[in-house]
Amino acid sequence: MRVRFWGTRGSIATPGSGTTRFGGNTSCVEAVTDSGIRFVFDCGTGARLLGSHLAASAPKPIGANILLSHTHWDHIQGFPFFAPVFVPGSRIAVYAPQGGGRSLSAVLAGQMEFTYFPVELDQLSAEITYHDLAEGTHVIDGVTVKAQYLNHPAMTLGYRIEADGVSIAYLCDHEPFSGTLWRTDSAPGKVESILHDGDRRHAEYMAGADLVIHDAQYTPEEYPAKKNWGHSTYEYVVEVAAAAGVKSLVLTHHDPAHDDVFIERIQDLAASVAAARGSSVRVSCAYEGWEVVLKRGESQGTAVVQPGSAPPAEGGRILIVDDDPELRALARVTLVKGGFTVSEAGSAADALQMVGENPPVLIMLDVLMPEMDGLELLRRLRELPAAKNLPVLMLTSLNDAESIRKGFDLGCTDYLSKPFSMPQLTSRVRACLARAAGVA
Repeated sequence: MRVRFWGTRGSIATPGSGTTRFGGNTSCVEAVTDSGIRFVFDCGTGARLLGSHLAASAPKPIGANILLSHTHWDHIQGFPFFAPVFVPGSRIAVYAPQGGGRSLSAVLAGQMEFTYFPVELDQLSAEITYHDLAEGTHVIDGVTVKAQYLNHPAMTLGYRIEADGVSIAYLCDHEPFSGTLWRTDSAPGKVESILHDGDRRHAEYMAGADLVIHDAQYTPEEYPAKKNWGHSTYEYVVEVAAAAGVKSLVLTHHDPAHDDVFIERIQDLAASVAAARGSSVRVSCAYEGWEVVLKRGESQGTAVVQPGSAPPAEGGRILIVDDDPELRALARVTLVKGGFTVSEAGSAADALQMVGENPPVLIMLDVLMPEMDGLELLRRLRELPAAKNLPVLMLTSLNDAESIRKGFDLGCTDYLSKPFSMPQLTSRVRACLARAAGVA
């Protein structure tokens, strides 16, 4: 399999003398199997370069599967400039996470309205199809593509492709689920020692991959001011990849404020983190034009194709359990806009009664509440037959390892740290529901 980087920048394109080495175009990575099946991870401004290359050199008609991690602007802005969409006979299949509230074609058409762009979406000459994806295993053009939700304010998918006896994972944009990576009751450095279930699932998803391409926009020093923006530090990414036994790790989605000298320093620091863990993972920072060829090793097995997954649950009633009426009201407005109905409980006693009488599809549960805290309420909920398997999203201002560990031991589905943004809340709710529906 051949992999080439066409755009490596995050947030916004940054042309200029300080970005000539690692590149200034936003996210776009091409992967081509030995049989010629082409995948394009994201369609940022780097897609213009890829499109021009394909128009000039690829056999006609041109075929491509575009896997959008999500539809934030820096990941779709290059789509109107992707030359194959103007070539009659080209077949372009565009995939993106479902659950954003608008159809994928409507989102892409929005940035091509005549006010912003001279050619509208329905005027493109290629045969273009649009597909909503959920978390799970899919088969696209005979290739196994495993999708998993990432932690970002928008519904976002990571993609793992298995073909030709090798595996690559593309993981942009993603933020750590917890400020504490490792459990305190076991030695760090192993997947099973990761504290938060979300971070542990993330490591398991990339386990043993030949190549992982991962968002690493921030340094550890920058991250506190950027928390909840939906991106990782290089330190977190290297620690997780090392624990997961990744063979090669490429850091991408470089911050617009980081010039070539800064990114080279990040590359050195990231490699030192891997060395400190005693890991053999090869760590590099992505740069435009870099081509990687992956070949099957003797020890590698053959990927097993699994059936496609069901879509995530939509709608349904959510119970918000929190003693803060303002937070409940804000969450209610957000979730109702997302197609859900909402019930509220201001105390643990009210919540137990409501769940017993009419179970919701998901419970949002505050940890710190008077009389009975959220952890004790969770324990009692799990004793109720109606709530034994309900997804529970814990809301907390406590980010200590012990309380998080207790929550997962008691059966919570996920944690969301306060303060959080409303898009982030919606994204995490949908991911919890999808996993509860058997998508994971």
